[in-house]
Amino acid sequence: MTALAIRGGHLVDPAAGVDLPKDILLKDGRVAEIASPGKLKSANGADVLDATGLTVAPGLVDIHVHLREPGHTHKETIATGTAAAAAGGFTAVAAMPNTLPVNDSPETTRWMQAPERGAVIRVFPIAAATRGSKGDAINDYAALKSAGVVAVTDDGLPILKDNIMREVLAAAARVGLSVIQHAEDTRLTQGAGGAASMNLGPVSFRLGLRGMPPEAESSLVERDIRLVTELRDARAHLHVAHISTAAAVAAVRQARRNGLRVTCEVAPHHFLLTEEHVGLYNTNAKMNPPLRSAADRDAMIEAILDGVVDAIATDHAPHAVHEKEVEFENAPNGIIGVETALGLCLRWLHKEWKMPIGRVLSLLSAQPAALLGMKGRGTLTVGSFADVVVFDPKAEWTYNAREGKSKSRNTPFDGWTMQGKVRWTISEGRIAYERAS
Repeated sequence: MTALAIRGGHLVDPAAGVDLPKDILLKDGRVAEIASPGKLKSANGADVLDATGLTVAPGLVDIHVHLREPGHTHKETIATGTAAAAAGGFTAVAAMPNTLPVNDSPETTRWMQAPERGAVIRVFPIAAATRGSKGDAINDYAALKSAGVVAVTDDGLPILKDNIMREVLAAAARVGLSVIQHAEDTRLTQGAGGAASMNLGPVSFRLGLRGMPPEAESSLVERDIRLVTELRDARAHLHVAHISTAAAVAAVRQARRNGLRVTCEVAPHHFLLTEEHVGLYNTNAKMNPPLRSAADRDAMIEAILDGVVDAIATDHAPHAVHEKEVEFENAPNGIIGVETALGLCLRWLHKEWKMPIGRVLSLLSAQPAALLGMKGRGTLTVGSFADVVVFDPKAEWTYNAREGKSKSRNTPFDGWTMQGKVRWTISEGRIAYERAS
């Protein structure tokens, strides 16, 4: 593998506490040397990237994506999904198990990671917590971890039975895996009238749509925290996926004060949009959890700024155009997000709400990598993986979904102004994305 020297850039590595002009040498998939500008000692013969005026940072880590493969390749493939992620500055993604078949086996896990899938960045599979994600018998977590799984979850089919969730938390703790819960008490969101399709509130009433009450999320978070408390195992790690309500965030905040290992992530759409963005039945504003009230949106922003939120994750959920071009209630949940996350976070968290750029990058790299035990990622110290994003922090650009790398176009952020344009994404020493102009 050819050595690669990144010269002239400003290194921002939150995990290492570095925010200085530095040159970096990448060799054999690792960071080989970091030096003051012009002081690299062993860069002879290396290819050179001129990063003058650009920020150099650890590659971003998204711990919540849906790559749709196996089984739903008309929406996305591992190849297209990772290409889109690389264009957004990501060098590692954790893939959810709601595939066809459900990823509940070492065989499927290894299949997803095989070179034949064409991934341009590293894929870390997350396996189903129960067989077939049916919420009953738990899987062999030790075997799954040996195959490369970094966490377990039943994703959009949350575990409602107390005894099963208790068993999942205990078994995962024994082998050192995190348990991720999509916090939705489906007994409150589904029923004889069909599944609820947006947040319960004045907008759902006006549009005549069934609404998901915020309590469907917060009550399950509170139940899971109670189970962690009762387990009395310091190794147990509960991670709340795409948290969206003020009450759920308050429960996580209190759990942390009580010394529990309870963490959470927020998606950009939940700290930027509200139920009002559904407009006149815009299916590109339909997701689960749904867009919430302005008060819930503000609670997400507060939780990010005060440190309760551990990671920004996209919940990248591609769907084909024809699947979204139906009546709102019949459209699938989800939006794409890997190509817009950095641009939205820099535009709003950094520029608008004055969060230091190092803290923004930490939420997108070091912290999510640490949550799921991705050792050697999320930082650029000597010996760590050569996962790097190089971007222009001052560049403003307009997102055009039609020009994206994803197979799908389902996003409410089409036409939005973003901040910070990715120039290169480097995955384990190889250029995975290079902006053409």
